[in-house]
Amino acid sequence: MSPGKQAAARRKMDMGHMIEKPPPPIFPGYLMPIHSQAKRLLRTLTGVAVAAVTLPGASTAIAATATPDPFYEYTDSTPLSSYAPGTVLKTRTITYRILGLATPLKATQLLYRSVDVQMRPVANVTTVVKPWCLLCLNKNKVVSYQSFYDSLNPEDSPSRSIAGGKRLPDLIPGVETALFAPFLLQGYTIIIPDTEGPKANFAAGPEYGYHTLNSIRAALKSPELGLPSNTKVAMIGYSGGAIASEWAAELAPTYAPDVNQKLIGSAIGGVLVHPDHNLDYIQGSPIWGGVAGMALIGVGRSFDLNLPQYLSEKGLALHEKMKNQSIVNVLGQYPDLYWKDIVKPEYENRLKLGAYVDSVNKVIMGTGGTPTTPMFIGQGTGGELEGTKASPIWGKGDGVMLAGDVRTLARQYCAKGVQIEHKEYALSHFTSIAVWLPQAIGWVNDRFRNKPVPQNCASIQPGNPLDPVVALP
Repeated sequence: MSPGKQAAARRKMDMGHMIEKPPPPIFPGYLMPIHSQAKRLLRTLTGVAVAAVTLPGASTAIAATATPDPFYEYTDSTPLSSYAPGTVLKTRTITYRILGLATPLKATQLLYRSVDVQMRPVANVTTVVKPWCLLCLNKNKVVSYQSFYDSLNPEDSPSRSIAGGKRLPDLIPGVETALFAPFLLQGYTIIIPDTEGPKANFAAGPEYGYHTLNSIRAALKSPELGLPSNTKVAMIGYSGGAIASEWAAELAPTYAPDVNQKLIGSAIGGVLVHPDHNLDYIQGSPIWGGVAGMALIGVGRSFDLNLPQYLSEKGLALHEKMKNQSIVNVLGQYPDLYWKDIVKPEYENRLKLGAYVDSVNKVIMGTGGTPTTPMFIGQGTGGELEGTKASPIWGKGDGVMLAGDVRTLARQYCAKGVQIEHKEYALSHFTSIAVWLPQAIGWVNDRFRNKPVPQNCASIQPGNPLDPVVALP
């Protein structure tokens, strides 16, 4: 085979799977006109991100401990509960930083009133980045970007990273800057909420949704931001960001109808639908096994469960080690981790643990309501590429999320009249995003352009039942 033909053949391969075409670049020219100023901004952001990781001394900076920041504390004498959700409590303007290195961007951070999963008032933070433009013809277009920072430590939130965090977990929001840059370059305003809240309640889906919706409320109300009354909002998120975006979409019609009127759609990928199914799927897997422990701690914390009383000695040691960790400290570190090994013998069948059953049933997607705005949903099925075998019960996934669960959620929403475009990729969780992202960007742009909404409800294949877990005596 000639070198040219060999190169063409290689372009058709993606992690061992044949695809018709290589995925388009993340910033394809046909998605947006990028003028010279915008190109310079993109080059600068990319350069800062690379420098943050590669400059001498970067490893020392990354290992540094975050400094406490009084901006995150609500200290007024007025009870927090007396404010409406979304009320702005504090405002500050900062330089947007990637692993501590300054970019040309300025960001507005808002401390705002929100609620946790039990509807108790809390103060949370969101970051808003306005476009770098003179005329700003798209100033009424807002994208709420939900991060996949996935951590049990509040210090790892996007707002702290953007304000100057130099720790290893701060790399995630830094990299994500490139993911939402295409919208910023078009003149859209970007909202980046701390979706897990002030306690970093990882995997507590409804809480993610409340913080996302109240973040949008706060941005719309902020006089410093000055967003126009005709502002429209699209939500986008992958993996942990998909948890936030999906829950916000399903909760919005009842919890935040004012925000729902502004929403034009949500694009999500790599979706956690039924966490109990995912526990079956990922336990024992070489890369993703530890994430089940993170979810157990995060959801347990959100519902005030006293987890240690149910744990074995191994489970107690795991809990102590993991309770403040980021996903970057967990991936690939806990192979062969199984539920039965971390709980006391009487709870080896998790359906006999009532506290687990009650909590896990409250974080099944689709149980909080039904979206009234369109959705683009992408999901990988090539989990074997990341070492996760197909579940004998729940089928294939992307290594951490189950495709059958996602299909059923999509079909469930289709049956209720939601306009859904659903796609599956023969790729893993890490590799699916390369295909999903340009599709999601194009889909969101089309919603702002009022193009007809694509949907393929009739062709979505049946998936797994999403019934609540039933406790055993």
